[in-house]
Amino acid sequence: MEHLLDYINKIGKVLETIHFGLIAEIIINLVILVLFSKAIDVFDNRLRKKFAANDNVQMIKFIPILTRTLKAVVFFVILAALLQSHGYSVSSLIAGFGITGLAVGFAANATIANVFGTIAIISDKAFEVGDYIKLGSLEGTVEDINLRSTKLRTLDNALTIIPNSTVSNGEIVNVTKAHKRRILETIGVTYDTSDEKLKRAIEILEDILQKNSEIYGDYVVFLDTLADSSINIKMNAYVKTNNYVKFLKIKEIVMLEVIKRFREEGIDFAFPSRTLYMAK
Repeated sequence: MEHLLDYINKIGKVLETIHFGLIAEIIINLVILVLFSKAIDVFDNRLRKKFAANDNVQMIKFIPILTRTLKAVVFFVILAALLQSHGYSVSSLIAGFGITGLAVGFAANATIANVFGTIAIISDKAFEVGDYIKLGSLEGTVEDINLRSTKLRTLDNALTIIPNSTVSNGEIVNVTKAHKRRILETIGVTYDTSDEKLKRAIEILEDILQKNSEIYGDYVVFLDTLADSSINIKMNAYVKTNNYVKFLKIKEIVMLEVIKRFREEGIDFAFPSRTLYMAK
């Protein structure tokens, strides 16, 4: 009987050393971690279906990396909260790693920012591979989108790599998404152009637009302004393409025809000039 009582006392002492509150807290955090993990798996599945429907193979291969990153972020957030609740200063712990820890922290912040930048690009449907876009002073064709960056092939054939955090925080102009593109040009002729030639210039511009099968019929040509050095004629027309490179070629054909026809008719283009009056 004494042996049994001793055994019970030992068990009691062991139980006294166990922090049931901590165990309960750990279990709750594990449940939260599992729930978040399941939610991320659902997000993973929906992304796969979405990109599979659009035949976006490039993004499908990055989905596992994205979900693993999100799960790691959730794990560290829960761990940090648990440590913080028991009096451990997470910021002090990170600071204890010194410069290396600081560098890792900055790198982690940049990585997370780029991941969320990628999510923003995807959810907003801002652009996809093959689109011609403008990002601030940069413009070109999107060659690749991954978790960290977007690769842009510029008109001079240079490959520019831009962090997705920068892309998502900037102004994006998707030229490819335009339903039609506009040619808006100001043609300046000299002030010594006769009335007949001025009218003829407008007729020539209208004729060029009318005969081009790539131009919509709702074009307009009109006398716009009397500028300092020129009489300006405005030409506004829409091109039947949303391909930016094709649009540039059509615009080139139109402008070359304008130069050719004006020269044939003896209509002079204006350029900035000044008239000097000499006093005696």
